Amino acid sequence: MQRWAVLLEYDGGAFVGWQRQANGVSIQSLLEDAASHLSGGRGVASVTAGRTDAGVHASGQVAHLDFPAELRLTARAVRDGLSFHLKPHPVAVLDAAPVSLDWNARFSALNRRYRYRILNRSTRPALDAGQVWHVKFPLDADAMRRAAQTLLGRHDFSTFRASSCQAKSPLRTLDRLDVRRDGEMILFEVEARSFLHHQVRNLVGTLQMVGCGRWPEERVRQALDARDRSKGGPTAPPDGLALTGVGYDPDPFATAGANIRSKTFDIS
Repeated sequence: MQRWAVLLEYDGGAFVGWQRQANGVSIQSLLEDAASHLSGGRGVASVTAGRTDAGVHASGQVAHLDFPAELRLTARAVRDGLSFHLKPHPVAVLDAAPVSLDWNARFSALNRRYRYRILNRSTRPALDAGQVWHVKFPLDADAMRRAAQTLLGRHDFSTFRASSCQAKSPLRTLDRLDVRRDGEMILFEVEARSFLHHQVRNLVGTLQMVGCGRWPEERVRQALDARDRSKGGPTAPPDGLALTGVGYDPDPFATAGANIRSKTFDIS
């Protein structure tokens, strides 16, 4: 077998999430169906770096697929072939790279990065509909940023964990939680090795309580220390959340992806 790492982007609004389910269309099912076309109709299973929920988007999702070595696939054939068979769904393969059979999209990952966007204005979004959380009332981004810094480091994040979370431990190390305003948009940049179910959305929903003035900044740390989901803020909607990247060392796409892109635009 030949293992391929693939880098994907998708609009999660139309899907039940990454994971294959019986009650709707998933990104996993579409990717595996597309892969079967490249594999002569044989089933191809996928492993992903992170299973995004229904409505959550991605600009840097990573998965791996195993194809029979006798197919002699190239990186460009994998990228363009998968993207072709993913039509007309809003899912595309940006890069593909061959990796060793002991490389794993999930377990080889060193970190995962998410971005959450709040559109903070009175008028509803038109161009960004389905891509942001629209909050009409003014938010204090500086207050949210200060409160966010108290959450960095290794903690028991039970307060920010969904009741359905299946992780064995609520302990996680939050490496980055930046909050900044860019015009009408408030951006949250979040990074950790791994996350609990709904952790990012629960963090954003809680910090929004600080931004609108309903919570004092210190209450965020008090909520964390309570280790009780009922002490936290609401869960932010999935619309504003996107998986923006997964870190590996070495990065399988660093060379392979650059080579594909240069060949794509080589008209000599």
